[in-house]
Amino acid sequence: MHLDQLISKQRPGFTLDQEFYCSDTIFEEEIQKVFPNHWMPLDHASRIPNAGDYFLVSIVGESIIVVRGKDGDIHAHYNVCRHRGSKVCIEQEGNVSRLTCPYHAWTYALDGKLVAARLMHEDFKKEDYGLKPCHLRVHDGLIFINLSSGEAPDFDEMVAPLLPFLDMHGLDKAKIAHREVYPTDANWKLVLDNFFECYHCAPSHPEYSRVHSAAKLMAFGAGPDSGTEGAMKDFEPEMKEWQASAQALGHFTGSHAARGVGSFQGAMRAPIKRGSLSETKDGTPVSTLMGKFKDFDGGQTAVSFNPFGTMLMSNDFAVLLRFIPHSATKSDMEVIWMVNADAEEGRDYDVEKLIWVWDVTTKQDKDIIEWNRAGVMSRHYEPGPYSTQEAASAKLIEWYLSQLAA
Repeated sequence: MHLDQLISKQRPGFTLDQEFYCSDTIFEEEIQKVFPNHWMPLDHASRIPNAGDYFLVSIVGESIIVVRGKDGDIHAHYNVCRHRGSKVCIEQEGNVSRLTCPYHAWTYALDGKLVAARLMHEDFKKEDYGLKPCHLRVHDGLIFINLSSGEAPDFDEMVAPLLPFLDMHGLDKAKIAHREVYPTDANWKLVLDNFFECYHCAPSHPEYSRVHSAAKLMAFGAGPDSGTEGAMKDFEPEMKEWQASAQALGHFTGSHAARGVGSFQGAMRAPIKRGSLSETKDGTPVSTLMGKFKDFDGGQTAVSFNPFGTMLMSNDFAVLLRFIPHSATKSDMEVIWMVNADAEEGRDYDVEKLIWVWDVTTKQDKDIIEWNRAGVMSRHYEPGPYSTQEAASAKLIEWYLSQLAA
């Protein structure tokens, strides 16, 4: 069936037909029509503090070199030699003075310019054969890339509504405390479908459900507009009580939702649970205060830049969750934990306590997503209806189909 026909037959408020979760042809369409529309949060600049520090990124079949130049700027280059296409960097990360292809030793400066190519013809111009750049921006220490071949979307326009939510947390003065990658045998849309609903939280995440207020999970478990109107009313007294105490400390509170055909963003500050100061097993702080916080207010800031990356930030640590498409049937979930740059491991924070909530939760997510994928591949699978607590997932599918049809 032609893609336009397949898109048109999808039912609003239902999951997608099987082809959308396993078709290589549709994945190739997504590479052209969906992924390039978005600035994807990638990592934190503290990962590459020195000139020549680099790491490789794998996404939608591409390898990208992210490297700090001698001028201190961070650059992103596609990891493809302009001679015969070999990978230039083989090791996943390291420090180099130049980028040298291991095949024929074409050599590039850290900014991607070709500086050496042996025995080429007299009319060869090195300036025509630099590494192909990948769009990159750094904001508050967060590194973003965009996969557009041409002009990238407006980064400032994307980030503007989210600035009040990011501003409190001092991410530009943070460092990475830990990272984990969770390879997942499932289509990226099944991964995101799971993340943007909390209908599954009670049965699938007992630890996460103990850490957070039950009323909050019903109302805002997957961010703004993810719960029912009744659940939001039930949570309102707890929310107002927390807002008053946070505002008394001079801390920002609020929410932002732009989940529709043109955009899929969301941000909000909300309490973790009465009596909890941080998103930890026992609710006690795990590190020192970050950013502009004057004291612990017991709140958490959630910021979804787009479906591919979300920040979850307590007063004392931040978590970046990345959702990385690799193919029609393989994805990664990556979790990066950050603390204040001055915090010292073993004195100011304990890594095991820091990562507990999102490590156990993401391992559970990996299992349930892969079980979901196995069922979706059955000959007996057919799209099912979303519940009233899966409104954000239904909007995600609406957003996705509009991107694919554009």
